[in-house]
This record gives sequence, structure tokens and C-alpha cells, in this order.
Amino acid sequence: MKFGKYSFGVGDRFNHEGQAQLRALMRANVEGVEVTPVWNKSNREHDIVNSEPEGTRIEADEAVKALGWKEPYCVDADHINLSNVDRFIDHSDFFTLDVAVYIGNKPTAKDVVAFKQSCAILGGKVIIPGIDDSIVISDELLDEVSGKYLAAVKEAGKIYKHIVSVKGAGNFVTEVSMDEVEDPQTPVDMFFIMKMLASEKIPAQTFAPKFTGRFNKGVDYVGDVEQFTKEFEQDVLVIDYAVKEFGLPEDLKMSVHSGSDKFTIYPIMAKIIKKYDKGLHVKTAGTTWLEEVIGLAISGDEGLAVAKEIYLQALARKEELCAPYADVIDIDDAQLPTSKEVSGWTGEKFGDSLRHIPGHPDYNLNFRQLIHVGYKVAAEMGEKYTGLLKKYEDVVGGCVEENIYDRHLKRLFDL
Repeated sequence: MKFGKYSFGVGDRFNHEGQAQLRALMRANVEGVEVTPVWNKSNREHDIVNSEPEGTRIEADEAVKALGWKEPYCVDADHINLSNVDRFIDHSDFFTLDVAVYIGNKPTAKDVVAFKQSCAILGGKVIIPGIDDSIVISDELLDEVSGKYLAAVKEAGKIYKHIVSVKGAGNFVTEVSMDEVEDPQTPVDMFFIMKMLASEKIPAQTFAPKFTGRFNKGVDYVGDVEQFTKEFEQDVLVIDYAVKEFGLPEDLKMSVHSGSDKFTIYPIMAKIIKKYDKGLHVKTAGTTWLEEVIGLAISGDEGLAVAKEIYLQALARKEELCAPYADVIDIDDAQLPTSKEVSGWTGEKFGDSLRHIPGHPDYNLNFRQLIHVGYKVAAEMGEKYTGLLKKYEDVVGGCVEENIYDRHLKRLFDL
């Protein structure tokens, strides 16, 4: 399946903002940057809001039809594995094979031997153009990387083959994800993972590694920017080498998960992909949900009342709501506004505190992260919440479009 050079994953917890999201991407296309929209929603998100993958497909198809979009688009079965892929298989044409949990699992002796034999063609040293340090191939290094990643890639192969058995080869985009782990993959790790993917005959079109630094939900990148820059550039060069030498798909590109709001590193990524003329996939999720809450708050009246109720309940249920996202949020409780404070806020104050505008005196990243994980509260409201999305759709949709285009796409693609 052909897939655009640049692509942008848009998550939508409640399936109401498809047109607003697509309008933002269409603006980038008008500016000369062709960006493929990918609607994504994970199994966990479906479970929390009691939705099904069919709803994501319907949202995407209806947005495309309403706005007359004629270019490719995808619906992503986000972070799936063998236990839940069948839930998505009829409605998706992009599959994120999440095998991070298998990293470090012991591979079979037979698989290790086969992997080492496949590496014999590499010789004793690999020089990747653009990277100063060569990769010195040793038995110890092959043992190390196979011990870390071979079982994970083998699992990805099982998931891929299952999807092919239903949908047929070439009828979907394959992404392999290893990002939800503690330790980042080095460029050397990336090299051998690419080799394993090729040996396993997985035609990955995007790969999502764990990068250096913190990629917390809905807030900016935290970490060593210089180190990230070095790693990202080398990863891009490794992928370029792997495509040419291992026969992986020509459109294989980097995928950045939890990519929303990483404003500090957007210009870095933009510069590197432009320098080497490479593609990029950025996956976002809760940023649209946050814009819905902002839109309701600035609409005032009952919209503001519901926005406040979401925060007050989230504050009271903080431990419960944060538990599934413990590895990707950092909330300083001392910096969270009290229930009494928020109860007295205007819609403007609420919106300014939640909206991610770096340097704004009211912006509170702790407040933002708590609401980010608080969408379960809105899901439990049912029609009380979704009805207001319809009532205030112009304001809410405007917030969603502005956020994606002005704060994300313009930075990512230097528009």
C-alpha cells in the first residue's frame, strides 16, 4: 500500500473532530507539503471510552467525503498485538505492531543461530555513510542485540503474518513500535533491528523507536536536546542504509510516538528530514481531546461548567486516571490548582491554563497532563459531554484545527 512521504497521526477520543483535523492537514497541503492523514486510536482508548474501531473508520470516511479529500488516508490500529488485532482488522489499513513488551525476552537458540548466519554477509565492519563510527561486528555484539530484540521482531512477524492472512499482502501499512520501554534504542540497535525486520520479511513502512528523553503525553520534550539531535540524525541514516542494503520498503521512515506538543524538537526533526530528503510520521492522540475541553471552556455557560467538572473529578480520581499512563506523565501535585481555584475561573483563564503556548503566564503543564489522562471522566458523562461538542462544534472545531496546523504542522514542516 502506497503511503505518503509525510504523515500525521490524529487521535480522537470521541470521534467528533475528524473534519477539523482534516481541515488542518489540508491547509498544509495548500502550502505545498503533502501530509497523509492517519486516524489512530488504541485498544486501551477504545476500552476506556467504550468505543469500537468501526467508529474510527466511520469518522475518517465521513470527514474525507464531507471535505472532498482525494488523496490517500489511513485508519491506524494503534499499539496492537495478537490478543487484540482481530478487533481492528476489518476497519484498519495501518497497523502499529507494538512489540516493546517482548524486548529482552530470550530468543530460541535456533533463531539466534539463524540470525548470526544472516549477519555473515556484513563482514567484520559496517560503515554507514554520514556516521563517523563504524559498527564492528563481533560474536558478543550479535549475542547482545539478539538477546534484546530478536524475540520482539519474531513476535512482530507473527502479528504481520496474521494480518496478511486476512487482508492480503500489500493492502495495509505496517509500523513496528518499540517505543514504550525505559531504555532508548541506539543507532547500532536500530541497525540490527532493521536487519531482523528484513530477515523476518516484515515490509515495515514506519518504525517507532524509543528516543532519548521524556515523551510525556501532551507536553513538550524533556531531555538532552543535543543528544536527541545526534541520535535522530543517525537513526535516519541507518534507515536509509537499511532500505538500500536490506531491501526494506523505499518509503520506510521514522515514526515519533507521543509526538504531539514536542515543540522543542520539531525544528530539529524538520531540519534533519529536509537535509536528507526523508519522510516522517508523527503520531498524536490526546491533543485533540484537550482542545475539545478548551473549546467548551471558552464557550462559557454549560461548556465551562462541564470543563470544570472534568477537572474536579480528575483531581479527585488522580491516582486511578494516571495509573495507565504512569510512564508517560510527570505531574507535580504541588503545582496543580485546587478545586476552589478552578471553580472560580473564567473560561479564558481555564483555556489559557490548559492551552500549550510556551511562555504564556497562565499555562500549567501539570494541569494539562491531568486533564490529558482524564478523558475517562468525559466518557462517563456520555451525552452530557458529546452533546456539548455538537452544540459548540464551531468553537471546538476551530480550536482543534488551530492547534494542529499552527502549533504542530507549521513547526514540523517549517511552513
